Amino acid sequence: MPTSTPPPLNTAAILQKYGLRPKKKLGQNFLQDPNILNKIVQIAEVSETDTVLEIGPGLGSLTRHLAASAKEVVAVEIDSWIIPALKASLDGYANSKVIEGDMLEIAPSEIISAPEYLVVANIPYYITSALLRHLLENNPRPNRMILTIQKEVAKRICVPEGKKMSLLALSVQVYGKPEIAGHIPAGAFYPPPKVDSAIICIKLYPKPRIPASLLDDFFLLAKAGFSQKRKTLRNALAGGLRLFTVKTESLLRAAEIDPRRRAETLNLDEWGRLSKEWVETKKS
Repeated sequence: MPTSTPPPLNTAAILQKYGLRPKKKLGQNFLQDPNILNKIVQIAEVSETDTVLEIGPGLGSLTRHLAASAKEVVAVEIDSWIIPALKASLDGYANSKVIEGDMLEIAPSEIISAPEYLVVANIPYYITSALLRHLLENNPRPNRMILTIQKEVAKRICVPEGKKMSLLALSVQVYGKPEIAGHIPAGAFYPPPKVDSAIICIKLYPKPRIPASLLDDFFLLAKAGFSQKRKTLRNALAGGLRLFTVKTESLLRAAEIDPRRRAETLNLDEWGRLSKEWVETKKS
């Protein structure tokens, strides 16, 4: 296993050599600042006994830094065109493994043999919720997750309870406690994005704050509630669930929630009560 700090990659030269262009739809802004790469490894607390699952390795800059500290790195890349360049960058890092595919369609047990592992990912924010559900509702579960995302999105995810919640914040906080652990200026990437980024660390709970048996209903209700977030919950749920408002008002009152409130004002405990009442309502 390599132990020295990897030399930086010349991102522009590698892209030119392989005839590649960054793809906006895949969020391909390649992190290349060596100080930031080291910082991510430190935040993740990677040790020589750790297995790390990296999602979206790109050209492998972070992969190399992870491999220099970890026992094993499994890197899943969805872009088939970039795989040759990625594998070339990882030449000499025998403890790194590249897998081509969409992580949302790969069961962790298919690629991770260790009973415990870490997740490091530089991902578009719009798949954060789906990725969390996929990783945390399958075995083995990661111990913690370190995500690099847009700074404003990170703030939304890490909003404390009692403040205005978003669907994304709920989707993350039901599984663990997120914290902003660092910031990344746009200039640390190639090409630089239009906004700065942040590093968030999600320390996972032993089990979700909503019982596993209610999670599907929790997500159904939350999506319905936030589908028309300017409306009261009574009306938003009626529209999202295709129910009469008298039905949703009764449901909310049974869960001890004022029907005039909006989705962004509810905390996880209240969503839990609502999910439980919803399941009981479906039985009757």
